[in-house]
Amino acid sequence: MITPTLDLERILAAQGYDLIAGFDEVGRGALAGPVMVGCAAIWARDLEPLDGDDAVELSGQAYLGVPDGVADSKMLTEHRREAIFDELRDWCAAYAVGQASNAEIDEWGITYALGVAALRALSQVERELGLRLGGESTIKKASGESAGEIVEGRPGGSVGESIGNCGGSVRALPKVAGILDGPSDYITKALNTFDAPDVLIPADITTKVKGDQHCATVATAAVIAKVTRDRLMVDLAQSNPRYAAYEWAHNKGYGSAAHRAAIAEHGPTPLHRVSWHLT
Repeated sequence: MITPTLDLERILAAQGYDLIAGFDEVGRGALAGPVMVGCAAIWARDLEPLDGDDAVELSGQAYLGVPDGVADSKMLTEHRREAIFDELRDWCAAYAVGQASNAEIDEWGITYALGVAALRALSQVERELGLRLGGESTIKKASGESAGEIVEGRPGGSVGESIGNCGGSVRALPKVAGILDGPSDYITKALNTFDAPDVLIPADITTKVKGDQHCATVATAAVIAKVTRDRLMVDLAQSNPRYAAYEWAHNKGYGSAAHRAAIAEHGPTPLHRVSWHLT
């Protein structure tokens, strides 16, 4: 099993980015339930510089390392993903999981839905870290997002004295870099569209094929999103006796033989993607 590194994150830090966020999706191919995109963000200042000779460590502060046990979420068992879930959330400066519902997927198509879900997650992360125009940067707990947009997120630190309006002098806004798993940048395409949330500081996206295998932030985002969505599908399966036949607790909404057979026998539920080929 390949162990992800922070090599690409360190390269982006050396290019002057302040915040680096990994993105990965889960649920793209499912027949039922939402698609989700996890966003796991870390501060560039916490990474070891590429040039070790120029490294300046604060007293008692170590550089951020790759979290123990993280790997491509598809290569980890469900038990293992659950076991490292809390540790991965604590490792992030902030994280969030954005989602697009099955109805939004039917209306928009999967690619645009993924972009909006990713921007919902990024917007949440930036608010939780206090990234905002003007004024002093502080930790700001997000509010006002519906459950259909943000599944969960956690604040993990402030922007710091180098960003924002400190002592009357306006400093430069932080630069945000994003690493997106896969070959296609669906995040930038969705930016500033009608359905997308406002994002104060758009991320400059770098796509990385098999990013969940090679980049620690992407792998972390993938596990957080996977566990979050799996838990939701189990909860949905138990929320209504009508859903028992579809076995979402086991297939998580994907097109297993039993799931497709249940659709053929009972028809789709309000949580199915009816624009898709379901049987």
